[in-house]
This record gives sequence, structure tokens and C-alpha cells, in this order.
Amino acid sequence: MSLAACCVICYRRMGTSTPPPKSSTYWREIRNIIKFTGSLILGGSLFITYEVLALKKSLTLDTQVVEREKMKSYIYVHTVSLDKTENHGITYQARKELHKAVRKVLATSARILRGPFADTFSTVDIEDHDCAVWLLLRKSRSDDRAARLQAVQEMSEAHHWHDYQYRIIAQACDMRTLTGLARSKESDLRFFLRPPPLPSLKEDSSTEEELRHLLASLPQTDLDECIQCFTALALSESSQSLAAQKGGLWCFGGNGLPYAESFGEVPSATVEMFCLEALVKHSEIPTHCDKIEANGGLQLLQRLYQLHKDCPKVQRNIMRILGNMALNEHLHSTIVRSGWVSILAEAIKSQHIMEASHAARTLANLDRETVPDKYQDGVYVLHPQYRTSQPVKADVLFIHGLMGAAFKTWRQQDSDQDSTGKASEDESKHTACWPKSWLARDCPALRIISVEYDTSLSDWRAKCPTERKSIAFRSNELLRKLRAAGVGDRPVIWVSHSMGGLLVKKMLLEASKKPEMSTIINNTRGIIFYSVPHHGSHLAEYSVNIRYLLFPSLEVKELSKDLGLGDLIPVDVNHLNICKPKKKDAFLYQRTLQFIRDALAKDLEN
Repeated sequence: MSLAACCVICYRRMGTSTPPPKSSTYWREIRNIIKFTGSLILGGSLFITYEVLALKKSLTLDTQVVEREKMKSYIYVHTVSLDKTENHGITYQARKELHKAVRKVLATSARILRGPFADTFSTVDIEDHDCAVWLLLRKSRSDDRAARLQAVQEMSEAHHWHDYQYRIIAQACDMRTLTGLARSKESDLRFFLRPPPLPSLKEDSSTEEELRHLLASLPQTDLDECIQCFTALALSESSQSLAAQKGGLWCFGGNGLPYAESFGEVPSATVEMFCLEALVKHSEIPTHCDKIEANGGLQLLQRLYQLHKDCPKVQRNIMRILGNMALNEHLHSTIVRSGWVSILAEAIKSQHIMEASHAARTLANLDRETVPDKYQDGVYVLHPQYRTSQPVKADVLFIHGLMGAAFKTWRQQDSDQDSTGKASEDESKHTACWPKSWLARDCPALRIISVEYDTSLSDWRAKCPTERKSIAFRSNELLRKLRAAGVGDRPVIWVSHSMGGLLVKKMLLEASKKPEMSTIINNTRGIIFYSVPHHGSHLAEYSVNIRYLLFPSLEVKELSKDLGLGDLIPVDVNHLNICKPKKKDAFLYQRTLQFIRDALAKDLEN
């Protein structure tokens, strides 16, 4: 338009300097001007239209692509250039001031409207449907402990999110929140990222060789005599086995330790078991846990755990080592970063009670948010294994006897099977561990602990001193472990079988002599003895305020007469099955349940 005006002015000036043209000439010139300006206007309009359409096309987003991108797992990190010269340009300064102004507006509006995005998330650009995710993340980092616990509970109860929203939590949550989610019963496994890739093995090396090197790297002096002897034996035998394998031979024990029970077994699996059993004992020493971590033990144990998915015994020993390492709080961040929490979160949901209980012990030791107690090797919580809002009002401890175990001693009697030969999956009819299934359901306010300890000299072979296995040694060791687990802080019921009853009596006797253990004596409400050979000893010397329930089996009936205390109920059951009720409504279980409820009646009411 400006060009057309200029042309008109020029024609006017030319007209004033010459005589007036004829009429036809004047209209011809007007038409030329219109043609020129019209083409200019049309061309400009077309150019502008093209630019607008091109800009619109470049700014149009494909929503399907956006949704696909959201499904990916990214970690968005705010980065700052290391080049200081890049941070002082005019563009940078203008952008910085603009962002600062926007943040002030958002923060001010949030305060005025009492919105949730003050402080941390006032600078975050999120969509409406993602607000809940980021709000829970913010709440999980609150200074208020109750708010943090509530946030974890709400996360665990979220079952309607998209996959990418679970991944946002997995990537952005802190160690405390991740551990809490792993200990939440209803939490989705998508909250947990896969463990990071494991480092490659050295050339011409194997997992059993790496395991042997790890064991050899630990201090071998100033140790308990049994640990030192067993470690040296494991190193010697593993060395011979590895040399024999590389030479094409199989070695079946140079010092009386067979590497295979049959020709169908692979010797390396037994070599690994020897080393793992030694590492379990080393991991009870805090300084040795530091050495295991520093030498790549967490990654090596994870590799072994994945390789031996079909060998529960190997996996249980690995879990024992990890549970012992989790007793050291300064190693928690390393354990979490190595990816073990995702493995534990899956294991605790296992239908196999031993796998779930080992994982529950490790996670409880990692969870300093809700668990003040520490569970050392051999102390397993059967209930509650997850975080719960149900307050714990009393403890029930199960102590097995000679050749027993924390889980198998308290299983249901192996008799009820269906037509297919398999036990029913209904826990009201069949259970692999009745204290965990039946007792926990009937008395949910109890903390149920099962203890495991060595009961055979063969566990440490023939070279370890026999006094380690005395009742006195065992009682002092278990007393220390149980006190660390908080036993004595609330009312206690002891349930024992066979030699476990003798161990309970010895522990109470030792506790009565130590002022720091007096709470265990004062809070003991009752003891149940399953087939315990008392040899005529009078239980009254331990405490006059304790209730007793005795179930002598056929083998020990004569040894349990004239005790003069408690309810003596002879049962026509053998020594092994007396602590294994056939079903939930069996007399043995119902009488045990009644005794626990009566002894803890006042405590459970409060």
C-alpha cells in the first residue's frame, strides 16, 4: 500500500509540471496504477497466508506421538552448562528474568488460592491428570512423618494409573519411599525399576571363582574359631574343586566334604554353597560387610541369585547375607542403588514362606521409617511382614527343637491331601506354617516371630569346638538377638518344642541375672511347652507370674510328671507331630490359641 501511495504522489507532481493530459491518457494511467498495486497486494497476501499456514503446520502436535513418548521411561534433569560464557548473553538473561517473573506469579497465585503447587512444584509444567502423581511425590518428601507414611499408602493403593505414571514414581522417589512401597502389601511391581546391568565377569573367570576371591579378600584373623576354621576349609575345598574342573576331573571332597551327592550334580553348585555359608558368618561382622560391598559383593550375589532361581537353598543364603548387611544403615543407599529392592519386593510376595520371610527380614532392616527394631540372622517375623496400621500389642515367639527349623517345625501335619495328591491351597484347611496363617488371622494384633539356630554339631563339621553348641552359648546368643529385635518391650508368650523349651528356660534364667534384660522377664506372660523333657525340674523358680501349658508327647510323658505348675495335658501324638496340628479346628491348635488369648487378655483389650 505504501508503494501505491508513492506512485500516486509522483504522478501528481508530474501533472503539475506539464500541461493537463487528455482524458483517455488519464484513465489509462489509473488502470496501470491499480494493476500494479493490486498485484502487489495479492502477492503479499499470498505470501503472508503461506507463512501463517507453514507456521501453523510446524506448531501442530501429533497427539499419538505425545502419548507414545509419555509411555517411555525418561528421567528429566535440569542441566546447567559448564561454560560460564554461555550464561551471560542477552538472550539468557532475558529468559532468566522471564522465568523468574512467571515463577513469582505462580507462587503468589498458589498462596492466594491455597493451591498445592507452592514451593517445590511451582516451577513444574505438568498436565492435569499427572497432578496426583507429583503431589504424592511431594508429600512423600514432607518433613511430617505421618504425611510421608500416608503418601506411601496412597501410592500402594493406586491401581488405575498408566504404566508411565508408575515409572515416574519409580524414577523420582527417594530411598525411603521405595523401601516403603516394597513393604506395602498392595503395591504394584511397576513401582520398581529393573536392577541395573551387572558388570561383566573377568576373562577366563566364573561366578564360583569370583565368589571364592570375594571370600578370600575378607580378613581371616581375629575371628571366631569356628568362622576361621570353616572359611579356611571352604577356600581349600573350593580351590581343589576349581583346579579339578579346569583339569577335566571331578573332586569329591579332599577333607571329607562331598561336592556332589550323586554323579548327576554339578560340583560348582556345592562349591558356591560352601563359600556362601562362610560369607553368611562373615556378614555378621559390620567391618566385613563394608569389605563385601567395596569388593563388588552386592553385584556378585545378585548374579548368583539370578543364576540359581531353581535352587532355593542358594537363594536363602544370599538373602541371609543381604539381611545381615542391611543391619548397617550406612550401606542402605548402596543396597538400594544396586537394584536389590526390586528383587526383594517381588520375593516378599512369593507363595513360598521361606523366600517371603527372608525378603521380609531384609526389607524390615532397610525400613528405618517404621521399624525401630533390627532383625539379626535367624530371627524372622512371620506377622506382620508388611507395613500395617494395626498396632502390635504383644509378641509370640516360636523356638524349635533339636534338628528343627524356623518354618518346617511349625507346619501342618503332612496328612491332608486331595485326590490329586497335592495339599489344598485354602489356608483355612492347609498351611505351610500355621503361626503365619492361622494364628496371625485369629490374633492380628500380635507380632509373631520364629527363631532359627544351629542344632547339630555337623553344621560346623567336626573341627569346631563343641562348647559353641552348648545350651548356655545358644541362650546368650539368642537372648542378644531377640533383645535387638525389641523383644521385651511388650508382653511376650513363648512357644517351644523339644529342646527349644530347655533353651527358653535357660534364656529366662540368664535374663533374670542381667539388669538390661529385665524387661523380658517382667513382660513374659506365658510359656507353651510341646514335648519338652523337663527332667522333673520345678518351673516355679523362674517366675511366679507366668502361665504354663505343657503338651508332653508319648516319649517324654514320664519325664514331665510332678512339675507342680501349669496345665499338663497329655496328648497321644508322637514327638515330631505334637507341634503340627492336622487342621485348624484340631485340639492342639485350639487349646494353644485359647492359652494365648487368656494369657494376653488384658494386653489385647488395651
